Amino acid sequence: MTISRWERGLLQPSAEHFIQLGNLGNRNEAWFFWEMGGIQPAKVVDALDSSRSKKTVEVPRPANHQNRSSAGQIESSSKLSAIPVIKAVVGTQGAPGERRSSLRGATSNSSLGFPASWCPNPTYTSLLRVKGHAMEPLIRQGDLLAVDSFQTDRGQLYGQVIVAATDQTGLCVSRLRRYDSVDVLEAEDRKFEGVVLTKANRWRIVGKVLWWISGTQNSV
Repeated sequence: MTISRWERGLLQPSAEHFIQLGNLGNRNEAWFFWEMGGIQPAKVVDALDSSRSKKTVEVPRPANHQNRSSAGQIESSSKLSAIPVIKAVVGTQGAPGERRSSLRGATSNSSLGFPASWCPNPTYTSLLRVKGHAMEPLIRQGDLLAVDSFQTDRGQLYGQVIVAATDQTGLCVSRLRRYDSVDVLEAEDRKFEGVVLTKANRWRIVGKVLWWISGTQNSV
C-alpha cells in the first residue's frame, strides 16, 4: 500500500527509503534517489577525500606548482568538456518548469563543447533551456543555462543564481537570498514576489548556475 501511494504521488518516501531505493539501482539511478534523500555529492566527495588523506602520505609539490608556464596555460585552456543539452525545461517564477527534482538521468538531445575552465564539475553539469520572463533582463526566455548539480550546499550559494525545484512548480531558476534566518528565491524582475523556502513547500537546491548563453553571446 505504501509503494502504491509513492507511485501515485500521494506520499513521499522518507530519506531512509530514498537511500534504500538508491542502493538497489545502478550508478545513475542511485544518485537520483540518494539526492532525494538529502545526500549531497560534494559532501560525499569531501568525506572520501578526507578518508584517503589519512591513509596516504602527502607528496610535497614543486614550488612552481601554481605558476604554470604560458605553454601549459594555453594547452589547458584549449581543452573542451562535452556538456549535455537535456530536454528538461527550467521555469522562472510564474512559469512552471519540468517537474523533476534532480537532473540525474535526464534525457539529452545533444552535447556542446565548452572550455574546461568554465565547468569545474563537468560530469555534474547540464544545459537547460529557460522558460518565462521573471529573471529578465539578466536571463531571458530561451537562454541556455549551464547548471552544476554538484554545488547544492545552501551556505555556499547565497547571492548566487541557482536552480531549485519543488513538486508543485518543478524546476525554477532564481537568485538565492538569505534574510536573517529565512531563505528566499528572488526573481530579477521585482514585480514577482519572492518565494520563502520552508519544509512545508519542499523546495530543494538542484544546482548552481555557472553561466548562460543567449543567442551567440554568453554570460559568466
